[in-house]
Amino acid sequence: MSTQRKAVALISGGLDSMLAAKTIMDQGVHVEGINFFTGFCVEGHTHAIREKDRSKPKRNNSLWVAEQLGIKLHIVDVIEEYKNVLINPKHGYGAHLNPCLDCKIFMVNKARQWIAENGFDFIITGEVIGQRPMSQRKATMPIVAKESGADDLLLRPLCAKNLAPTLPEREGWVDRAKLHDFNGRSRKPQIEMAERHGFHDYSQPAGGCCFLTDKKYSAKLVDLWQSHGHKDYELDDVMLLKVGRHIRPARHFKLIVAREEGEGRFLQGYQKEFISMLASSHSGPLVLIDGTPSAEDLYLAAGITARYGQGRDAEQVDVTVTDKDGSERMIQVKPLAKDMPQEWFI
Repeated sequence: MSTQRKAVALISGGLDSMLAAKTIMDQGVHVEGINFFTGFCVEGHTHAIREKDRSKPKRNNSLWVAEQLGIKLHIVDVIEEYKNVLINPKHGYGAHLNPCLDCKIFMVNKARQWIAENGFDFIITGEVIGQRPMSQRKATMPIVAKESGADDLLLRPLCAKNLAPTLPEREGWVDRAKLHDFNGRSRKPQIEMAERHGFHDYSQPAGGCCFLTDKKYSAKLVDLWQSHGHKDYELDDVMLLKVGRHIRPARHFKLIVAREEGEGRFLQGYQKEFISMLASSHSGPLVLIDGTPSAEDLYLAAGITARYGQGRDAEQVDVTVTDKDGSERMIQVKPLAKDMPQEWFI
């Protein structure tokens, strides 16, 4: 009796990784999923915060995929290890701060370590040649396999027929004839395959769920590094960069202005870590002050706070300033003019 082979599938939460895992499961291979948490894929979290995203699924897409497939999912925290990938990418960035090739190498390498430790035979990814301009080109796929150390234990079921046979194919662990030859950016083959398997309501691709592919988010991260004078970040930084309107009147401080009630509730959780402001004479958003503002800076920040509330056209607005220790004081300001310098907006 032949031994059942075991594979681990990198599950991003998107359609491609789900279909890749399903392809191998249908050949009788035992498949489990693995998801590496870098901190930059928190899509469901932001949907839960914002009122305008209320209708969107508030879920961890990787867990959802595992549920659809009926497989076990291992979520591995790599926040600290991933910092070096983002800060010093050997192969550089994509259009923004997305180190896609280095990221893929890193994750496949972590998966290689995982299969060695857990007695699994090979690795599955949902990569498709030509799907992504940086990490999924035919020229870069061998780089991922080589530099990750996975070599031909790395199987890409969706485009395997366009690549040289891997060890699982040569050894007969999987039938190459039942793999696929998807190529390019068209999603039609994947969508048709999803329909055949009855998969619906899956996450739509748009650079994955990685915020580093987002132009505005990347600009905020660059601004954070410049203000700190070095490239580093914490998980709270990752979360706060995605929430609110970020305004930097000077290098040594910035404002994070809640854009709606949901964001305001989220920012309340950080009031012990930042100076905060809230108009008391008129309705308005909660504002966090990040940095080391002077007394004069606080009056400027209060004017900006007033400008985003219901007292924007008033002659005077009362603004409550709350320090990190919870102590409060009230200052009276005239709302700042609506035409603030564009360079203040990050």
